[in-house]
Amino acid sequence: MTVAIGETEKKMAGAPLLAGILGVLALLSMFAAAATPDPLFRIHAYLLMAAFTLGAGGMVVGISTGGFRETDRYMDGVIRAGAVASMFWAIVGLLVGCVIAAQLAFPDIFYFPDFGFLNFGRLRPLHTSGVIFAFGGNVLICTSFWVVQRTCKARLFGGVLPWFVFWGYQLFIVLAATGYLLGITQSKEYAEPEWYIDLWLTVVWVAYLVTFLGTIWKRQENHIYVANWFYLAFIITIAILHLVNNAALPTGLLSTKSYVVWSGVQDALIQWWYGHNAVGFFLTAGFLAIMYYFVPKRAERPVYSYRLSIVHFWALIFIYIWAGPHHLHYTALPQWAQTLGMTFSVMLWMPSWGGMINGLMTLQGAWDKLRTDPVIKMLVVSIAFYGMSTFEGPLMSVRAVNSLSHYTDWTIGHVHSGALGWVGFVSFGALYMLFPWLWRKQGLYSLKLVDWHLWIASTGLVLYIASMWVSGIMEGLMWRAYTPEGFLQYSFVETVSAKHVSNVVRLLGGLLYLTGAGIMAFNLWKTVRMPSVAAGNSPVDALPAPNPLAPATLPAE
Repeated sequence: MTVAIGETEKKMAGAPLLAGILGVLALLSMFAAAATPDPLFRIHAYLLMAAFTLGAGGMVVGISTGGFRETDRYMDGVIRAGAVASMFWAIVGLLVGCVIAAQLAFPDIFYFPDFGFLNFGRLRPLHTSGVIFAFGGNVLICTSFWVVQRTCKARLFGGVLPWFVFWGYQLFIVLAATGYLLGITQSKEYAEPEWYIDLWLTVVWVAYLVTFLGTIWKRQENHIYVANWFYLAFIITIAILHLVNNAALPTGLLSTKSYVVWSGVQDALIQWWYGHNAVGFFLTAGFLAIMYYFVPKRAERPVYSYRLSIVHFWALIFIYIWAGPHHLHYTALPQWAQTLGMTFSVMLWMPSWGGMINGLMTLQGAWDKLRTDPVIKMLVVSIAFYGMSTFEGPLMSVRAVNSLSHYTDWTIGHVHSGALGWVGFVSFGALYMLFPWLWRKQGLYSLKLVDWHLWIASTGLVLYIASMWVSGIMEGLMWRAYTPEGFLQYSFVETVSAKHVSNVVRLLGGLLYLTGAGIMAFNLWKTVRMPSVAAGNSPVDALPAPNPLAPATLPAE
């Protein structure tokens, strides 16, 4: 199906304006590079100048050659770019994670005194941001663009705006990553980039919201499928969290340094209001949207209970936003605020497990597929990890448990069970489905390789989590051990030494998980190189497309 020529011309209307804006930004970046006394800011100014120049040039070439005159019903080129970027950043982020795990296990070997940018303090935020925002963020953007078009039966809104969102987000990732290596950071967990990088992300995120919301606005379906509710909640809430937590005053317009406007216990509360809800809305709500679309698609079954999915949505977004203070037990935060965060965290058991049950029960009548389809097996494993991590999280928020677990490796194990088990596997499952659809292949190159990926990565994940549980509980018990005279029984360095074996096992687990991702990258590359099928004959074309709200349907196509 094609779109009308007049409609295509409208899609090009914003291209000259965007090219002009990028050209102006390139000039401003050049002037900033020449005028700044800050050598680190100059590096980023040159980087911005290069990016804006390439962007403006690309827009001019696209306009002159008619590259923006796409006539397909849906805008899938930007989704293909997002899928490839997701896999690339997954490998990079996991590789850096293995490097810093090696530094913890063997500090004498992997410590580089002459190369400060290669040491743990700078690589650790590179790893967390690489896995969460680079890999996870690209997965969310590309899957949301796929889902919103198919469930709304409408092409992406904004003409070239989706491409600006994609490339603008890649620029944010590069700025943040190079900033970490250079030492440009405001030292806020999950929010390390400095003020000018935050401003750029704000512009990109507003464009993302406009694209997504505009597509829903011009939808051809009466109903808004539940996956879009979760995507929209993720986009809007992350925007609010980002703006409030990163409110800062720069020391100068040509300086990398800024000071956060919040201070003291207010800064701590806002940071963990942001930090926990970055987990809640970036790593939970957004990926639940993926679950609600891709699991029914792969199972070829309807969502078990659409009503439960709506209850799950409203309960989750209302309760999650209050849970952040449980990160601040036994601090200067008032006791009532700590108790409030703990109470709402425990309440999260209900909506979280309601979503897990809804996802698993969607396979009702299709459980036999678990024997033959490793992709759906991977999706089911991800839902199981979602259930386990959302049980463990509320448990760890209880003050008595938190007194043992906080600041220990137990928290590290919990975070990775959710990030690698839930987020990682549901993302891998979605990408395994998207690649054949986007490149119009009959199927994946090898389902056997998917099975290898699942079992190798699962083994690595179990080793990782188990080693951190053992290490964390041991660490917490050693910290609270006293001699009969009332002195601490163990010094801090003794607790570090006692964790050596656990750190080695963690490294092994991380290497296995990275190996699985490498197998996946090879499988997807071979899939793309397979012969394409004619339009109308690919698996995605064959899927049914009924009303998404009907009780026995798949998400609309």
